[in-house]
Amino acid sequence: MIAVFDSGYGGLTVLKPIMDLLPEYDYLYLGDNARAPYGNYSQENIAKFSEEAVEYLFDRGATLIIFACNTVSSAALRKVQQKYLKGKDEKDRKILGVLIPVAEEVAKKNRIGVVGTKATIESKAYDKEIHKVNPDAKVFSKACPLLVPLIEENWHTKPEARSILKKYIMPLKSKNIDTLVLGCTHYSIMQKDFERYMGKKVSVVPSGETTAKSLKKYLERHPEIEGKISKNKKREFLTTDSPEKFKTFAEKILSAKIKPPQKVDLTPIQ
Repeated sequence: MIAVFDSGYGGLTVLKPIMDLLPEYDYLYLGDNARAPYGNYSQENIAKFSEEAVEYLFDRGATLIIFACNTVSSAALRKVQQKYLKGKDEKDRKILGVLIPVAEEVAKKNRIGVVGTKATIESKAYDKEIHKVNPDAKVFSKACPLLVPLIEENWHTKPEARSILKKYIMPLKSKNIDTLVLGCTHYSIMQKDFERYMGKKVSVVPSGETTAKSLKKYLERHPEIEGKISKNKKREFLTTDSPEKFKTFAEKILSAKIKPPQKVDLTPIQ
């Protein structure tokens, strides 16, 4: 199966376009809502949480894991890949992230704004990946640490949340950017607000659709992995916090009813 991992609800905005584009596969979604948001943790803790999730998902039968979280993709992806994809494991399973496909997609632009969690912005991962493709691109970044907690608490539609969002992105608007990368999958839930404040001249780019297209191409290039992924159109959802709250939020994002999520504990037994 294909597993999609995020610190909370944000990865659902990646899961939806993936399932729309590739509906035949089995999917397992894990949201670590109990510890969200990851963006304010140290890189060491982000890596630790990610490793716990990876071990759990591989134990549940995942063949391919997608880090549908920019914070995890920027702070822990390479480290986790190096730890869990060794020897024969490299042929039997894979771990991918959302950051590189998006960076490569927008790198053709000239003036690029990036918003994300504190950890993502401080890592400068987007800057590095964009400049690998286009060294002349101008990249302007802004951390927006309050947005994920507001979204996780379902406060993102309130005037206070929109006021905070506007205050965050005005400095980027003053840079005359032509593209704004939503460098946190949670932010896609507020995409219409980003678009309204940035104006029609700025293209707002979320992670979901780009990741889905990238995954499709990846599976076409790697039949040895694609052939190991089960295809029964099964969907399972896991959360480390309230299953009831997760179900309500997930059904809004996915625009579909889901089976009751299972509550799990990622913390290994000492």
